[in-house]
Amino acid sequence: MNAGSCNGCDIELVASLSPRYDAEQLGVRLEGSPRHADILCITGPVTHNAAKAIQTVYGQVCGPKAVVAIGSCPATTNVFIDSRTIDGPLDKHLPVDVFVPGCPPRPDAIVQGIARAAGILAERAAKRLSDVSVMVPIVENGCACGDGAKAGEVQQ
Repeated sequence: MNAGSCNGCDIELVASLSPRYDAEQLGVRLEGSPRHADILCITGPVTHNAAKAIQTVYGQVCGPKAVVAIGSCPATTNVFIDSRTIDGPLDKHLPVDVFVPGCPPRPDAIVQGIARAAGILAERAAKRLSDVSVMVPIVENGCACGDGAKAGEVQQ
């Protein structure tokens, strides 16, 4: 998502999806809707106009989710630091999991940052699963025990 950037980071993000860097081999794919995404990539220093929009989009991403700040602008607002139109940095508005430094960052650094965010998501998902106790029926000889039948007995 572009939060007021110069488009330099956006161009490098698109380049990271090209066959040369092949981020798709890691399972990375561009989604058209935040409701289908797990990782939210944000470029730009966060303008006043974009602040509410990024919070809305962040709320639409289902959990567990991760945020990747691409470039120097979301991290520090970079050269726009004293601008009247800037309401950044990004971590003032959203929890950021991974910062990819650079102006603009190289596509391989972006792929590495997204891969790191995917690792963070995997850890969160594993923790989430370990926190949930699930009752799983034991299956013996094709019969699920615990549903009133004994192992080896056929229900009619």
